[in-house]
Amino acid sequence: MSEHGAESVGISPAVTWGLLAAFAVHDLEELATMPTWVAAQVDRLRESCPKVPERVWSAMRVTPGHAATAIGLMGLVVGAASADGARTGGRSPFFQTVLAGFGLHAVSHVAQSAALRRYTPGVVTAPLVVAPFSLWAWHELRRGGVLQQVDTRNVASSAMLFPLGILGVHAAAIGLRRLAGPRVPGRPAGSRRAGRGGGRGWERSPLSANGPGGWA
Repeated sequence: MSEHGAESVGISPAVTWGLLAAFAVHDLEELATMPTWVAAQVDRLRESCPKVPERVWSAMRVTPGHAATAIGLMGLVVGAASADGARTGGRSPFFQTVLAGFGLHAVSHVAQSAALRRYTPGVVTAPLVVAPFSLWAWHELRRGGVLQQVDTRNVASSAMLFPLGILGVHAAAIGLRRLAGPRVPGRPAGSRRAGRGGGRGWERSPLSANGPGGWA
């Protein structure tokens, strides 16, 4: 069937572009909560493992700039999948793979929070936005008869590739942030050391909910 023929089955743009919209809502929650949440977990681990070198805790922190860069890069991937899905009336294997991975991603959020017995970034919108949208979109694609290209192997691949994609964009974000330039010159070396109780002494930006400044 041609791409124009695929459009005749009535696949709504809400199915394809809705993937990007659902991703944006979900990752706005992660962007708003991830840096402060990670900082709190690092502080908790530092208290329980005082012999671990400070550079290890430093490497584990997620700054607002890093989170925004990684989410932006992942948004480009999801946006490309949505565009390809819209172009092909939902038949794009790329779109269907990303949609499957996005939906399965909700399960990992809920499982992570259950294992830790506390809030984790993204766990609110995972069951309220990600899972319902993914199930609805999958139903619409099935109703439109465009899922013949997806089998169990595709779904299993999606489950593995989405987390790998997340790791990839975080690694790329680290590289881009390093290429962006060195730290502000003239800053005392001691100011880079993280202190206990909220990380006093780190560079700040206005984005944090942890005091008057933010992690940068």
